[in-house]
Amino acid sequence: MNTQTLLIELLTEELPPKALNNLGNHFAASVAEGLEKAQLIDSAAEYTAYASPRRLAVQIKNVKAVQADQKIVKKGPAVANAMKDGAPTKALEGFARGAGAKIEDLTIVHDGKQDVYAYEYVQTGKPLGELLEDIINQAIKKLPIPKVMRWGSSTFTFVRPVHGLIVLHGGDIVNVSVLGLQSGNQTLGHRFLSSGEITIENADSYAAQMHEQGKVVASFAERKAAIQTALNEQAGRLKATVAADEALLDEVTALVEYPVVLEAGFEKHFLAVPQECLILTMQQNQKYFPLLDQNGKLMNRFLLVSNLQTEDPSHIIQGNERVLRARLSDAEFFYKQD
Repeated sequence: MNTQTLLIELLTEELPPKALNNLGNHFAASVAEGLEKAQLIDSAAEYTAYASPRRLAVQIKNVKAVQADQKIVKKGPAVANAMKDGAPTKALEGFARGAGAKIEDLTIVHDGKQDVYAYEYVQTGKPLGELLEDIINQAIKKLPIPKVMRWGSSTFTFVRPVHGLIVLHGGDIVNVSVLGLQSGNQTLGHRFLSSGEITIENADSYAAQMHEQGKVVASFAERKAAIQTALNEQAGRLKATVAADEALLDEVTALVEYPVVLEAGFEKHFLAVPQECLILTMQQNQKYFPLLDQNGKLMNRFLLVSNLQTEDPSHIIQGNERVLRARLSDAEFFYKQD
């Protein structure tokens, strides 16, 4: 049986960050569930969920090109009620007609309680292309989306407009239509760091091509781990610890496709404001990562996660410092007034 890796990607406009990881995991799990029900993978098949601000994708290993032939047993009326005076009852005739069989083609099986008439036949396995469109559509319908939207003149709905669809089985495009889009093997990378369309050569090369050509770390888990590592390294150089919870890290991970952690600062006089106020402002309003010294006191340095890689990040740092300065000035004013 021919098995290869299957890749499905929905290229979208920016997805809601607080829901991104959940959407990615649900989409991947639902597609895998649909493939298992269709007997195109076994229950132990490995799959990887991908979710970035502009895409949901799933990569499933060892997907069959064609279902295996299946023995189907359609069960009908009980033997005790199926014949009357040696002639078939209407119930038996109706069952045979509905099954597309003749009465003499029926067999008798035990259903656990009693003997019943049944029609047994072998159903030829369907190819992946005939089954996959419905599997993807069902996975989309199951996504936990509180509000959907339409775009352009389309009647289709999704959490955000969808502009591209990749469906690859190995290196072959599986022809399906989802949300009004025809499947292909091309996608887009980072809005600013990537140039032009990226042709995915094989379902197995997706993550590597997106990283190298598209400047996109497609895996939510990998982006999160990379951000966490960079935050800890930067904080370690300053002999500080990062003041952040899991929710902030998840949200920031969902806002960037190619994370770069930068260090910035603010004026020391703002430290006269209770540090709880400053930390709240930095985390909730700006999605920054405050730094605490070895005594647990707030430092006038902080870390930010940029979605741009540049040789000179000074303009990014200065821009974020300028925005934070205004925020902290407001906090200082209201603290002094209250």
